[in-house]
Amino acid sequence: MKIQKLIPILFFAYSANAQINFNKVVNDASQDVKQLEGGGTKNPLSNDEVVQGLREALNVGTNNSTGSASKTDGYYKNPLIFIPFPPEAEKVKKTVINLGMQQQVTDFEMSMNRAAEEAAKTAASIFLDAIKGMSLEDGFSILKGADNAATEYLKNKTSADLTVKFTPIIKDAIAKVEVTKYWNPIITAYNKVPFVQKQNPDLEQYITARALDGLFKLIAEEEKKIRKDPLAQVTDILKRVFGK
Repeated sequence: MKIQKLIPILFFAYSANAQINFNKVVNDASQDVKQLEGGGTKNPLSNDEVVQGLREALNVGTNNSTGSASKTDGYYKNPLIFIPFPPEAEKVKKTVINLGMQQQVTDFEMSMNRAAEEAAKTAASIFLDAIKGMSLEDGFSILKGADNAATEYLKNKTSADLTVKFTPIIKDAIAKVEVTKYWNPIITAYNKVPFVQKQNPDLEQYITARALDGLFKLIAEEEKKIRKDPLAQVTDILKRVFGK
């Protein structure tokens, strides 16, 4: 056969094979999408499985987060969740630092973070109860949402109840680490300054809100890891729902 006749034949064969491969890639991708959405025939995920996976992700994230936060310096040396001097009392902070009370301010900030760390030791059970009580009607919408979609759903649905249940724990922690012992000299010194408007922020409320906010941030980080990292998918349901 002459080379001039052979070239078109080879080109046609190559093109046909390339088209077959391309069609296979497209078909495989379509099947993957259908399976993710529960519309495929090859062992597709059900909404119940997705909900179970999301709850499991939050369970794992909650346990890891409370474990991390409850360690010494879990809040205090973590910039993501460190609890600073109350913003509404920033004038108090500046005034007493000018009075030479920088160390007292540092000690007070440490005591607030120690209270949050102490409270985090018993926070897991409160979160787990909240997770069990969540009503997830459309698991797929959360699964296909942002990397922190399940955490945000938990936060929006349970924050009020969690605050009520967490407040007495924070109150006990404040007493245990003696937050007021570090706060009282600061506020007393400030209120003695002539012409200042007396301040006395609700430390219990402030520490509760910041402690919970910090835990939600850590849970969101854990959720992101579970979504992205196969090594973080530590149970079969997590592998099935989040595995690629």
